[in-house]
Amino acid sequence: MKLPAGRLTDGVAAITFVAFLLLTFSGQVDNVAIVAGFIPARIGDPALLDGMAAVPVWLTPLSCTLVHANWLHVGFNLLMLVFCGRQVEHVLEKGATLLLYVVGAYGATFAQWAVDPGSTNPMVGASGAISAVMATYALLYSQQKVSRLGPLSASTVRLLWLAGGWIVLQVMIGIATSGGLEGLGRIAVAAHIGGFLVGLALTRPLLRWRFRKRQQPQS
Repeated sequence: MKLPAGRLTDGVAAITFVAFLLLTFSGQVDNVAIVAGFIPARIGDPALLDGMAAVPVWLTPLSCTLVHANWLHVGFNLLMLVFCGRQVEHVLEKGATLLLYVVGAYGATFAQWAVDPGSTNPMVGASGAISAVMATYALLYSQQKVSRLGPLSASTVRLLWLAGGWIVLQVMIGIATSGGLEGLGRIAVAAHIGGFLVGLALTRPLLRWRFRKRQQPQS
């Protein structure tokens, strides 16, 4: 399968990988995870990292996407970003794809904060933002036929199925990789869910925006 070109997607992936290489070979992953990762408790206590050269809390939803724990972490994330992102960018073009990624990053961190606002554990990785891209990819390229269900339109049913399936999948992955319900917070399950829901919510408005721009008359 040949993927379409995606300069924006490739650029984001390249920046993310270069950041990973710099942090890994300098041995600074753990330190940067604290000052650039998303720490939910900083929302309620902005002075939490006073005295440290920390990224402003309102920027950490983006800076945390550049910090990855290990090769498997960054490798899987970038694989999904390039595979889904190029195909999404092929439809939405660069501006809307970038907006989707950024809003997905903020939606992911908001969901992580909502489930545990007092947590001091830094969240790192681009998987929340990439989850938004994956949701849009699923909506754009799904070939499964869905029928309306009572008062719910077929498009609404598709959204609910995708959201429900993703939530169940993430919870199962979280339980399987953390040793049970008690360790579920070790993986940013809420962030993955939050980013995906953002992608589902933004796909149709971004499609309208993208095609409305193309149809505008030029003087």
